[in-house]
Amino acid sequence: MRQNTPPDRALLTRSAAIASITVALLLVALKAWASWRTGSTAMLGSLADSTLDLLASGITLFAVWFASKPADHNHRFGHGKAEAVAAMVQVMLIAVSAAGIALRAGEHLLGGQEVEAAGEGIAVSVIAILATFGLLAWQRYVISRTRSVAIRADFAHYQSDLLLNLAVIAALVLDDLLGLNGADPIFGLLIAVWLVRSAWRAGSEAIEHLMDAEWPEDKRRRLVEVVARHDGFSRLHDLRTRTAGDIDIAQFHIEMDPDLTVREAHDMLERVENDLEQTFPGLELFVHIDPRGQIDAPGNTLVEANEFEKLEKRP
Repeated sequence: MRQNTPPDRALLTRSAAIASITVALLLVALKAWASWRTGSTAMLGSLADSTLDLLASGITLFAVWFASKPADHNHRFGHGKAEAVAAMVQVMLIAVSAAGIALRAGEHLLGGQEVEAAGEGIAVSVIAILATFGLLAWQRYVISRTRSVAIRADFAHYQSDLLLNLAVIAALVLDDLLGLNGADPIFGLLIAVWLVRSAWRAGSEAIEHLMDAEWPEDKRRRLVEVVARHDGFSRLHDLRTRTAGDIDIAQFHIEMDPDLTVREAHDMLERVENDLEQTFPGLELFVHIDPRGQIDAPGNTLVEANEFEKLEKRP
């Protein structure tokens, strides 16, 4: 069974993606001007990051629109994994950006190029920080309501932007105002390293979704505890869980008295399903009934292990 997802989810995720595009457009325009004025490698790196954020935000907008489409004949589980695919595309863009920034920083470090108009570059970075703070506040709210993987990846990008803009300010102050030649390209290299780290984290989460990773252990245990509150079930085994976009999916085998009527078994499971849907809104649940004592895969503990026995004390 599945409980309908919040009706405003699509609206919220799209609004976060549109806000991201708007902020990215503003930052790209400001940083392009600042890069031309200052000649700063760190500012150029920040510009490259914002340009990729703009591309990534466009991809995110498409992904959250596509992921919100209802299930169809070819995608009976819905389109939620489109968000994870979008996150992987963002990761590849970030990796390309980091390589380009590192190359440019190396050239400036060897060539000894100096920055100019540091004050204007610092002003642009301050504006970027304020705009990013506003965007992050809205994205954090949307993530709390929707659990969107694509918006979370976008959120990670803009979190790193705060540090990137602070790094640009530090590079401009040290290189131009304090005369520490080489500070700017060094900060450019540090920005490239930071981008690679952000790509790794975002990519790891996206891969987990695409590979149907199991829920965290505490979440799996919570599901078993909910089922264990109900009488009439002697063993729960072959529990499998995964997440696709905003949809949690779980399936398991449950042992019941073989002498129960179909109606009695149905009513018992209906109560369990309703309870689980209260705990896990939007849950897709598949339950297979076994007669008490049924062994499907002898010797296979992955399938036959009784999940009830893993609880410290059954409710």
